[in-house]
Amino acid sequence: MYQGLCDGMERARLAARGKTGVLRIGSIAVNLHDFRHLFDAFAEDHPECEVQLRHVDFGDPFGRLRAGDIDIQIVWLPVREPDLSVGPVIYTESIVLAVGAGHRFASRESVSYEDLADETVMGGARPDYWREILVPLRTPSGRLIRIGPSVSNFQEMIPILATGEAVSPVHAQAARYYARPDIAYVPISDAPPARWGLIWRTGNETELIRSFVSAAQRLTG
Repeated sequence: MYQGLCDGMERARLAARGKTGVLRIGSIAVNLHDFRHLFDAFAEDHPECEVQLRHVDFGDPFGRLRAGDIDIQIVWLPVREPDLSVGPVIYTESIVLAVGAGHRFASRESVSYEDLADETVMGGARPDYWREILVPLRTPSGRLIRIGPSVSNFQEMIPILATGEAVSPVHAQAARYYARPDIAYVPISDAPPARWGLIWRTGNETELIRSFVSAAQRLTG
């Protein structure tokens, strides 16, 4: 009864704004401004639909999608989950190493994944195959990378980075959206480009989801 009441109030709120539908988009990325053209293209196709944006922690990257809290999600690739569909790549960027401003790497022009063998690196993202896109367990030569504190979002990373307790590979967008005097971002010379794409529950594909994916394909194709 409570859920029905909430749903009714939500429909009334949307109707008052001339909206008849909602598409809830989750994102681990913080650079939502870079996707504004995609949101605008979808809104132009569906002026009757309200787009709602929600944050997703990388400590539980697929939980909100599977729970039905969101309809479609922007996430770094690859994603290999049997119940999730993967759409087009919508954004590509480099990977950098986040370190405290006093760290020995802070003034370097670049580092390599081989350098991480002598560092403690943050963990926390799951599943393992997905985390290893950013934080591999071994260097290119096979040396073990020591995994330290576990975090679930960037806010939790900040004090650990700033104090020099650990370092972490991150997407380059962090240097723009989390620019801080106590953190430095150093390019990782041998990191492959990071790819971001769309995912959704295969069994819950709707016309609005298909339309959003189609808008993404049109803009990136």
